[in-house]
Amino acid sequence: MKALVSFFNRVMQRYLPDPFLFVIILTFVVFGLGIVLTNNGPYQMVQHWGNGFWGLLAFSMQMVLVLVTGHVLASSKPFKKGLGALASLSNTPGQAIIYVTLISLIASWINWGFGLVIGALFAKELAKKVENVDYRLLIASAYSGFVVWHGGFSGSVPLTIATPGHFSEKMIGIIPTSETIFAPFNIIIILALIVVLPILNRFMMPSKEETVIVDSALLEDNTFQAAALEGKLTPAERLENSKIVSLLAGIFGLIFLFWYFATNGFKINLDIVNFLFLFLGILFHGTPKQFLDAVLNAVKGASGIIIQFPFYAGIMGMMVTSGLAAVISEGFVSISNEFTFHLFTFWSAGLVNIFIPSGGGQWAVQAPIMLDAAKALGVSIPKTAMAVAWGDAWTNMIQPFWALPALAIAGLKAKDIMGFCVMVLVVSGIIISLGFLFL
Repeated sequence: MKALVSFFNRVMQRYLPDPFLFVIILTFVVFGLGIVLTNNGPYQMVQHWGNGFWGLLAFSMQMVLVLVTGHVLASSKPFKKGLGALASLSNTPGQAIIYVTLISLIASWINWGFGLVIGALFAKELAKKVENVDYRLLIASAYSGFVVWHGGFSGSVPLTIATPGHFSEKMIGIIPTSETIFAPFNIIIILALIVVLPILNRFMMPSKEETVIVDSALLEDNTFQAAALEGKLTPAERLENSKIVSLLAGIFGLIFLFWYFATNGFKINLDIVNFLFLFLGILFHGTPKQFLDAVLNAVKGASGIIIQFPFYAGIMGMMVTSGLAAVISEGFVSISNEFTFHLFTFWSAGLVNIFIPSGGGQWAVQAPIMLDAAKALGVSIPKTAMAVAWGDAWTNMIQPFWALPALAIAGLKAKDIMGFCVMVLVVSGIIISLGFLFL
């Protein structure tokens, strides 16, 4: 296994481009495939690209807020103290790899943005405290937990179809999370990954000669200092450093959340997730200034997402309007039967995700085709939706787009961790495939 991981690392270091270049390359790949596999010419494909370029602005803002609010909450003092205490429990490199994988898996299941950030922050804490641990593998292990996000509380597809007014409501109605996120087949897949991935990452530890160790002094965060002496603060600065303002704002938000859950039960969607993390972040950071400083740091990590999402929207425009996404999906459907349908749906979603790394955007593309096929075959609609969701999460392991936040926190490049992530892709793909085939 070490030899195989070493090979993948060398390949990625040599050939994997920067994520921005990666999306440019994907743009031209989809452009060419659209010309070859559909009836669209070059001029039409460019039109599809340009018309779709700004098509995900609202969804992009939701995704940025999930990342920013998750980052802000994870960087608050209560959570950082908790991470430091957890890191102190690890004494060896092997233990560090297992712990960071488990923390990332659990956190990503709760919220994908939170998982991405808290996993990277925990990895940095471990790198400070544990000697001779490979820093690349620590961050890759933190990112590997992201594979479960779409089966968890912040999954775009299950939350979308559980929300009244979603675009496919007339076809399938409202599907509660009890049939998707909390369905037995989904829970079994998640538990299997929680058991297997920490062990896999532990066995991927490189030899002593190939281990990359980082100077712990380089991992110290810059701290924001409070303004001068309290007696010299201006009225505006007093408000900025007032704990009462944050406390009142936080309580205001929590009262609404109490009303929401009391009225609607435990029904969660993207807006409620963002709302919860936002107001907990305000409370835990203590003052408006400390909260805004944390937001400033979080937004830096979102810069790659902000600039690349329009390009992926353009790719999605080509995939959808040209009919290329339909060609791919229908190709998998054509070879499916009642037994293999969910497996092939998962695989097709994994392939489409490479070009459309947006759970909600991908669902918009594949839902009409997959739901029609599921109805025709008489198979489970909720399981079909989750097959698309898991496919979207699965190939993120080799899609550098979503690794950007963790890489920004860690100070690494995508090619530093992707060799390890290829192995995670293979093993997790086997587990999830067996789940959709036999559960």
